[in-house]
Amino acid sequence: MLWFGLNNNKMNKSNVKKINLKNKFDKISKYWSPKIIGELNNYQFKIAKFKDDFIRHNHPETDEAFIVIEGEIYIDFDDKTEIITAGEMIVVPKGVYHKPYSKKEAKVLMIEPRGTVNTGEIVNELTLSNENWI
Repeated sequence: MLWFGLNNNKMNKSNVKKINLKNKFDKISKYWSPKIIGELNNYQFKIAKFKDDFIRHNHPETDEAFIVIEGEIYIDFDDKTEIITAGEMIVVPKGVYHKPYSKKEAKVLMIEPRGTVNTGEIVNELTLSNENWI
């Protein structure tokens, strides 16, 4: 079942809607504050603006995909740093510690299972609720 922008389990032709990423990004004013824009089965599509540093964390139970829409991001791993630019993506395997950051504002689409916490097992001021729809 494919559905976007809806927060229910019912799907019919009348509630199939396209999503304009530019319009959704325009609604985000805070960095590192992912917003849900759609779901596919048990996976959520989240967008966020990145700038400066985030925290080093992992997701022990799930992989996490980052797709850079605009700008570039860096992800520090224990043994290397990857640079992901507009039009590129990276999948971080479950359990792998990573620290994303961006020197300038970047717009990023993330795909992860419903209920994935943005800070992994760490709870701090950057931890967000999983029901942040826009």
